[in-house]
Amino acid sequence: MSDISIHDLEAAINFWRARSPSSGDELKLCEEASALCKPYALLIVQRQSAIRLEGLDPNARKAWEAYVRLKEGLES
Repeated sequence: MSDISIHDLEAAINFWRARSPSSGDELKLCEEASALCKPYALLIVQRQSAIRLEGLDPNARKAWEAYVRLKEGLES
């Protein structure tokens, strides 16, 4: 998969938020959700519906790939 839709990116963020809820008084997002929120916000601001996998920074790509692996494992 070379393109990630905004809906899939949102699903990944929600997956990480459910797996590791916000913490502390400031309700800080977990590392994975935080990394994916940046490209998600960029898609919204630029009014785009997808982002290329290659366009993700290393932290976001790591979070995305872990999400895909875990999701595939859960659905098997």
